[in-house]
Amino acid sequence: MRVILLLLLSMLLTGCGYNQIQQKDEAVKAGWSEVLNQYKRRADLIPNLVGTVKGYAGHEAQVLTAVTEARARVGQVQVNADDAASLAQFQQAQGELASALSRLLVVSENYPQLKADASFLNLQTQLEGTENRITVARGRYIQLVQDYNTYIRSFPQNLVAMLFGYKQKPNFTVEDETRIADAPSVDFGAAPAEPAPVPPVVEPAASVVNPPQPALPPVQGGNAPQPAPTE
Repeated sequence: MRVILLLLLSMLLTGCGYNQIQQKDEAVKAGWSEVLNQYKRRADLIPNLVGTVKGYAGHEAQVLTAVTEARARVGQVQVNADDAASLAQFQQAQGELASALSRLLVVSENYPQLKADASFLNLQTQLEGTENRITVARGRYIQLVQDYNTYIRSFPQNLVAMLFGYKQKPNFTVEDETRIADAPSVDFGAAPAEPAPVPPVVEPAASVVNPPQPALPPVQGGNAPQPAPTE
């Protein structure tokens, strides 16, 4: 009887999506591991990047210090992806680090010798590649969490999730939501600009038909009157 009850319970749970919940939960965990892996790859590049820039622009102490401190704060965050507050703190720290790195790269534009340094170019290329990987990993994680949350909220999976304590997972939010939410202001009440004045059309001078010809000079024995002969 116990075996039969277990089989019936197993069939019931399978039909209610218990196995799918496990699979989706593991997919979310794998996606989160990839996110952390790419963020760690970026953090590992920073010491060498800062050291290279410092060799050419040591007096840019404020920018260099900002990057170093932002990296340290990222390392101090103990993130729990299942806790919304912890994930938000982690995202904020990573955003501050990305901003500091952007300012560092802007400063490097003022130093031609630094931009020509092979080590700096290699580090810059690696950093750009890592930023792309972070974007891809985050996007995939967002989709996995969305798929998981949608599934456990659907009937009858929500009953199984409630029974076994599976809850919705927090997700990444859009960075700088306030700026993105503000629509650009457009003033339709402004008077339109007056059109530029059109220059007057100058009519070309009329051509003269058969203008008078100048008188011909007198020619001896020609058209001049001859003097009367004297006796």
